[in-house]
Amino acid sequence: MRVLMVSKACVVGAYQKKLEELARLPGVDLTVVVPPKWRDPSGTLLLEHQHTRGYDLVVLPCAFNGSYHLHFYPGLGRLLRRLRPDLVHLDEEPYNLATAHGLRLARRCGAKTVFFSWQNILRHYPMPFSLLEWGVLRSADAGIVGNQESLEVWRAKGYRGLLAVIPQFGVDPDLYSPPAGGRPREPGQELVIGFVGRLVPEKGVDVLLDALSALAHPWRALLAGGGPARLDMERQAQRLGLSGRVEFRGPLPSSQMPAFYSGLDVLVLPSRTRPNWKEQFGRALIEAMACGAVVVGSDSGEIPNVIGDAGLVFPEGQPAQLRALLERLAGDAGLCSELSERGRRRVLAHYTQAAVAAGTHEVYSAVLKAR
Repeated sequence: MRVLMVSKACVVGAYQKKLEELARLPGVDLTVVVPPKWRDPSGTLLLEHQHTRGYDLVVLPCAFNGSYHLHFYPGLGRLLRRLRPDLVHLDEEPYNLATAHGLRLARRCGAKTVFFSWQNILRHYPMPFSLLEWGVLRSADAGIVGNQESLEVWRAKGYRGLLAVIPQFGVDPDLYSPPAGGRPREPGQELVIGFVGRLVPEKGVDVLLDALSALAHPWRALLAGGGPARLDMERQAQRLGLSGRVEFRGPLPSSQMPAFYSGLDVLVLPSRTRPNWKEQFGRALIEAMACGAVVVGSDSGEIPNVIGDAGLVFPEGQPAQLRALLERLAGDAGLCSELSERGRRRVLAHYTQAAVAAGTHEVYSAVLKAR
C-alpha cells in the first residue's frame, strides 16, 4: 500500500518513531509530509530529523503557519499527482482547512482518505469551519480518534464511516523504562509525587496542592511544566506552608523526561473539566507508567480509560479523595509494586509507538480492502 501522511505534529523528532514502526509493517510504502517548522503558541518548533529510516520525509512549505484551523500545504497537489498514493492520512481535525484541502486533492487522485481527531466535546462551529467539517465527514473513508468520547462526538455529528480509537502517538519503551533495580520503598520513606503538564487552572494543580496540605505521610512533590498559573500555584503552596516540599521545576526538555519520571513514586494528573475543555488523553500518564511510576488521575475526559486497572482514579476537583488515595499508596508498598508492574504492561500492550503503528495499519488495511 502506498500511503501519504500529512502531519505537522511530526516535526517533533520523538513522534517520528511511530513513522519508522509503521514503515516496517508488511507492504507499507510510506511518505510523510511535514512543514519545515511549526509556529506553536509556546514557541516555534523546528523540524527535527530523529527517526527517519524506512520512509520518505518530504518537507513542504505551509501557508498560514501557526494557525491550527487555516494552515494548508500549497504544494500538496503536485506531490499527490506525482506519487499517486492509495491512501492519504490527514493527521488533522475534520474542521481544519488542511484536512478539507488534502481530502479534496486526494479524491481527485483516486486515493482513500483518513482523518484524525482529539475533539471530545460536541461543538458546532461557525462558517467556514462548519462547511469544511461537513465536507470531510461526507467524504472521508475512515477516521482515527484519540479517545472514546471523540468517537461519540463524530457519531453524533453523523459520521458513519470506520472510526478507530488509537492515540496519535505512543512512547518508546526502551527510552521510557523503569529504573534499574525497580522501585523498592522502605517503610516510612517519603513518597515522591510528581506532576507534568501546563500550569493552567484546568490541569487542577491547585487540587493536588490542597490534597498535599493535609497528607500525613512524609512526602515531596516535583512539578514539571510552565504556564500562566505558575505564580498563583507558588503563592498557594506558600500559603499552605508547602514551599519547602514542593519544587516547581518549570518546563523540561523531552530528553530529561525519562529521568524525571524514574525519580517519582507517583504521578498525579488532577485535571478538571471546563465548559470548553476536558482531558483528551494525558500523555504524561503513559510516559510515567512506562517508567514504572504509579499513576493517579481524576475522572476528567479520557483519563480513566488511559489508566484502566493500572492506577487509581478520583472524582475531579475533590482534594480529600485524592489525599485518601495518596495515603493508601504511601502505606501499601505491595499495592505500589503491583500497580507499577500493571502500568508498564499496559503501556507495552497498548501505548508503544509500535502498538499505535500496528493499530493505524489495521485501519489502512480495512479501508483499502473495502475498495
